[in-house]
Amino acid sequence: MRKESYQFLKLLQETPSPSGFEQAIQRVVRKRMKPLADKIDTDVHGNVIVTLNPKGSPRVMLAGHCDQIGLMVNHIDDNGFIFFVAIGGIDPSVVPGSRVVIHTQHGPVEGIIGRKPIHLLKPEERGAKIELREMWIDIGTKSRKETNAVVRIGDAVTFRLEMIPLANDLVTSPAFDNKSGTFVVMEALRLCAASKIKCCLSAVSTVQEEVGLRGAKTACYGVDPLVGIAVDVTHATDYPDIDKRVNGNVKIGGGPTISRGANINPPLEELFIKTAEKKKIPYQLEAAPRGTGTDANVIQLTRSGVATALISIPNRYMHTQVEVVSLTDLENCAKLIAETVAKIDKKTNFIPK
Repeated sequence: MRKESYQFLKLLQETPSPSGFEQAIQRVVRKRMKPLADKIDTDVHGNVIVTLNPKGSPRVMLAGHCDQIGLMVNHIDDNGFIFFVAIGGIDPSVVPGSRVVIHTQHGPVEGIIGRKPIHLLKPEERGAKIELREMWIDIGTKSRKETNAVVRIGDAVTFRLEMIPLANDLVTSPAFDNKSGTFVVMEALRLCAASKIKCCLSAVSTVQEEVGLRGAKTACYGVDPLVGIAVDVTHATDYPDIDKRVNGNVKIGGGPTISRGANINPPLEELFIKTAEKKKIPYQLEAAPRGTGTDANVIQLTRSGVATALISIPNRYMHTQVEVVSLTDLENCAKLIAETVAKIDKKTNFIPK
């Protein structure tokens, strides 16, 4: 991966963006894309829309949501301990013992998530399902007054953000779901900027996907594209205890996945497959028998309908602090999208036969 691209990815991964609090990461996106874009807009919802060749036709929209799951301060007790609720799909079983950051009006506040240690649990409590209400954030303060001086109800909390390289071109970090999607759509636009595309291309860093696909819905209405391509992560199934009969066969390093099913426009799906094969870009197929839980769902149903595709990045351990993706998969995902977009012009027909 190019040094500049790697640094952009790392910056995205280490910038907080819990759903509803994406302003910091959107500033990063705008700064990075300003030299490449013909136009950059931010709508009232917070979506950042980066446009290339605005007079081209048809309009094509790429969507990668920038928001991550997180926590929200809900209560501060007399001793200054902070209780919280979930923003998005938090798995309570992975939360105890986490290092977290509370994003306050005064700046970031470091904390840790505690609960009763195993030594003090009753026999019937050991191994029982844990709930978020049984945990708290400890920032080292001694009273409600001391905590209230720096933390407010409604402040967002994220796992401590850091991207760490692993072997074989893999990297681990919280929130690859879906800052890696934001990275890919912006990288695809960068690749398209180096060539002469005929369509109008808008790469959108969408907000609030984790709490209901909210940003993509408003962004797509505003952009009004003929073609919409959502980029998200998907579950890699190449590690122990995954039933491939149920979850399919998706390998990290095997290339991006191209979804097939009800949420996907058949001519656009075929265009992606043919492009991947012609350009020798590795890809995998993924079954999507109904509306997906991604931005592709609301994009497809906008206005009178949008020709939609879903391209996904294999991801291990989704919605944990140690999500894992392949840098090579990210590069191939951006390349596949850029090469496919380059083939779209006024004559491209997306009506299913």
